[in-house]
Amino acid sequence: MLKGYVMEGKEIIIITDGDHYARKAMEYISKKLGGTALIALADNPSKITPVQMIEHIKQAKTKLVYVLIDDAGFSGVGAGESILQAIAEDDDLVIIGAVAVAAHTRNKEWTRITFAVDQDGNVINDGVNKEGIPTYEHGRINGDTVYLLDQLAIPIVVGVGDIGKMNRRDDLSKGCPITTKAIELILERSQQNNVEKDSDSKGYQ
Repeated sequence: MLKGYVMEGKEIIIITDGDHYARKAMEYISKKLGGTALIALADNPSKITPVQMIEHIKQAKTKLVYVLIDDAGFSGVGAGESILQAIAEDDDLVIIGAVAVAAHTRNKEWTRITFAVDQDGNVINDGVNKEGIPTYEHGRINGDTVYLLDQLAIPIVVGVGDIGKMNRRDDLSKGCPITTKAIELILERSQQNNVEKDSDSKGYQ
């Protein structure tokens, strides 16, 4: 079960993609927005064990850590989602949001989303497909590493198309604008939540 805000803990943003394009995109975005992207541990599918991933998260030099997980089409809780489950159960780690990447998955796994960012950068209430085109499925997307997201009380889940692609709309040469926007929205929401919690705590003093 997802924990509440822990000032001393690591703040995690989950990225449900671990291929070459996602790794390059997150390397760029982490340098732009701050935080540590564990791109060296990402793969398609994820190969590192949950215990190893958590060790690397806790050793990261920044409070904010981006964790890339990928089941490569495996149905149910695969290697990537086992990592997610372990992170959610660790008292020192707080998942502040997730970028749920759409896929043309045969298994039709899906998750509810807070909203999506389409290939034109619009924030919408419907889902998107792998190209970032709206699917008109209200509040949900299909993907291959999203099953467990729907089981956790993650504060904000943003749906996007295939990171670094989306008909070149999210290309690295353009600064990966769609994925960048999704992460910026998660960070903004997290900051707002922290301010609200600080205000609530002061009200009881």
